[in-house]
Order: sequence, then C-alpha cells, then structure tokens
Amino acid sequence: MRTGAAPPTSMAVEEEKVAVDGSTNGYAAAAAAAAAVVTVSSAGEQKQLDAGALFVLKSKGSWLHCGYHLTTSIVAPALLSLPFAFASLGWAPGVLCLVIGAAVTFYSYNLLSLVLEHHAQLGRRQLRFRDMAHDILGPRWGRFYIGPIQFSVCFGAVIGAALLGGQSMKSIYLIARPGGMMKLYEFVVIFGAFMLILAQIPSFHSLRHINLISLMLCLAYSACATAGSIHAGHSSTAPPRDYSLPSDSQDRVFGVFNAIAIVATTFGNGIIPEIQATAAPPVTGKMFKGLCLCYTIVVMTFFSVAISGYWAFGNRAQGTVTANFILQDGSILVPKWFLTMTNVFVLLQLTAVGVVYLQPTNEVLEGLFADPTKDQYSTRNVVPRLIFRSLSIVTATLIAAMLPFFGDLNAVIGAFGFLPLDFTVPSVLYNITFKPSRRSFIFWLNAVIAAVFSMLAVLGSISAVRQVALDAKTYKLFADI
Repeated sequence: MRTGAAPPTSMAVEEEKVAVDGSTNGYAAAAAAAAAVVTVSSAGEQKQLDAGALFVLKSKGSWLHCGYHLTTSIVAPALLSLPFAFASLGWAPGVLCLVIGAAVTFYSYNLLSLVLEHHAQLGRRQLRFRDMAHDILGPRWGRFYIGPIQFSVCFGAVIGAALLGGQSMKSIYLIARPGGMMKLYEFVVIFGAFMLILAQIPSFHSLRHINLISLMLCLAYSACATAGSIHAGHSSTAPPRDYSLPSDSQDRVFGVFNAIAIVATTFGNGIIPEIQATAAPPVTGKMFKGLCLCYTIVVMTFFSVAISGYWAFGNRAQGTVTANFILQDGSILVPKWFLTMTNVFVLLQLTAVGVVYLQPTNEVLEGLFADPTKDQYSTRNVVPRLIFRSLSIVTATLIAAMLPFFGDLNAVIGAFGFLPLDFTVPSVLYNITFKPSRRSFIFWLNAVIAAVFSMLAVLGSISAVRQVALDAKTYKLFADI
C-alpha cells in the first residue's frame, strides 16, 4: 500500500520550476543559464521555464511509458555481472542481497514518486532530481551534492554502455573470425558512432518506443544467459564448480562490500524524477504502476541470471556471465549461433540504455545553449543540439576506449552514486516532506534505511577504490581486453 500520499486536491496551474545547479564551473554555468528565460502562461501569469524542461522533459507520457523508461534504466546488461557479485557473497548472502536490493529500491522509488506527486498537487511540479533537493533540502544540496552526483552517475552509465557495447561487438567479431586483429577500442568507437546518431532524438518522451523494444531485448538476453548457464553447467567440458569464498579475511570483507556496490549499481536508477517528468498530468498513481511493471521484469531477470550463472560457474564467474561461455583455450560452452544471438540482444539494448542515461546531460545542454523562445526544431536550436550532444558522446566514447575496465567502473559508480541517490536520499526527502511522527513505523524505517545505506556507501566506496588500486598494475590506456 502506498502510504503518506497527500489527499487529492484541485490541480493548480502547472509550474515547471527551475533549480538548475552544478558542481563545476561548466555545470554551474549550465544550471544558471537554464533558469534565465521567462515566458507567459495562458492565464497571463509570469513563470520561469527553461529549454531543458521544455524540449527534453516533455510531460506527455502514460504510466506504460514510465514503465518502459524505468525498465530500460534498471534492467540493463549490468545484471549480467550478478553471478560475479555472488562469487564474493556465496549462496545465502547473495540471494539475500538481491531480495533486499529489490525491496528497498522499489520502496525508495515509490517514496520519491510520492514526494513528487505531493508537490505536483500543490502546483509546484518538480521535473529534476536537483529541483527536489533545492526545494526540500536547500539550494546548496542541489548545487553541491545531488546535482553533481546525479550528473556523474548518469554520464558514467553512458561510458559503461559504450564500453559494454564495444565488448559485445568484439565478442561477435571473434566468434565469426577467431584470431581477428581488431582491437577493443575500435569496436568502442564504432558503437559510439551509433550512439551519436540516437543521441539526437530530441526528448525523453520520444524514446518510449525504443524503450519498449529495450524491454523485450532485456527479457531475451536474460533468458539466453540463463539457458546458456544451465547448458554450460551440464557440459562435460565445463570447468569444475567451486563455491568457496576467499580464504584471506581481508579479501573476503572487501569482496563483500565490492559485491554490494555491484548489486546497488544493478538496481540503480538515479533518474526517477526525470522519468516521472515525462508523465502527462495528473501524475498521481502513474509512476507506481510503472514501477510494478518494471519490477515484474526485475524479478524475472535478475534472479534467474544470478542464480543460474553462479550455479554454473561458482567463484569462477567473470565480470559478465557471457564471458564464462568462452574458455581460455578458445572453446565455447554453448553453440556459436546462440552466443552471437545473446551478444546481439545485449548490444541492441545498450544503445537504448546509453541514450536514456544521456538525458540529464541533454537537459543541461539544452538549458545552456538552446533558446526556449524559438521552436525546438528551428536552426537556432538544432545546430547547438547537434554539436553539443555529439561532443558528449565523443567524450564518453573516448573515456570508454581509454579505460576499458567495466567491473571496477561498475563498483565505483554504485558506491559513490547509486547507493546514496537510490537508497538513502529518498527516505530523507520523504521524512522531511511529509513529517511522519517520530513514533511511527514509517519514520524509523526510513531513518534506518538512510543510516544503514549511508554506511554501506562509505564502506563500498573504500572497497571499490581499493579494488581499483589493486588492479592499477594491469591498467593500460586503450587496452585490448
């Protein structure tokens, strides 16, 4: 049951309030420029609108569209790393982490939705995460904490999508041409060029059909990964299974926190307000229905991939479970056509994932360089959109090609970004907005969630940085891995 929602009231004239801030000079400049334009409402009143809200965060969608966006942002190829996380946790703790991650994120995302609906009913609809922080926590929280973290997490996800896309393309290439000489960074660049085209899609709402296809693709490659793991586990050529944990206590402890960060990244979203902003008013109840659709897919995919992959490969599970289908001697545990098909499904969905997580960057760029008094498709707005969206994709592709270590990147993003944004902040925003009694169960549940996951974020960050330091000796710019 959804608790704490404000009683329905008559809708005030919808005010798209701007509170665009940033952590660096460029980000702050974009944020300042985004609130600069004043337009006139139909009632003749003055209200501030910015090009980011007008052009990127159009509020035209249904609850189904919200479900498609949510599924693409959460049920992504990062779930293929869940058997790797299980390798550091073991059976019971691994399954428990998945259950807790699903329950807490569903609850936390619902809290965010309730806060957003409450403010929309009061006539102050908040379209961005930093808007929420600005209005509820204060301007400095939006400028120096929520804004920078969200921007970093989302752009990091774009980098991760480019890297995984390149790895999927290389896998397909090596299946077709064993011993081929093309390098990983070449495939990353090719995938980046494809993402550059999709990045020009003007608004978040315009992605609804692509994200429906993305939903079907995630079901397809999750089914393939599960079936492939079961087939490989019964293969006579499969390596022996070992479910033991590291013998060194220090490695075991840090491995656990690193695995928790990976699970957090897998369940992470970071753009709940932006997704809810795409829903047409009235927004009440739409996000909850979208979350129910999304988490139906989550349960179907996360648990099947994690359990089957860990069962098949044990503590030998690699960064993505599909990598375990190819042995060190080059032999393949599943049919070649099957592995190729799985990689194609992953490759196609990664394009949607990358473009979805690019939306906060697009919104900032539109706010800085677009003119909301001109038509969205006017030359004045199309030219800067083409230039700066292309530059953002080029930057992400370059970083992915230079630093192709997705496992470490996954843990760092989860610890520094997704754990606080998706596990801690929603409980705090809810308690401040609705002010439940300190004797109530919901107040203490939220307080416990915020405290526990704040500590896990700190410990996970330490573990992730430690893992990066340990692996640094193997790092090489533009490495072919």
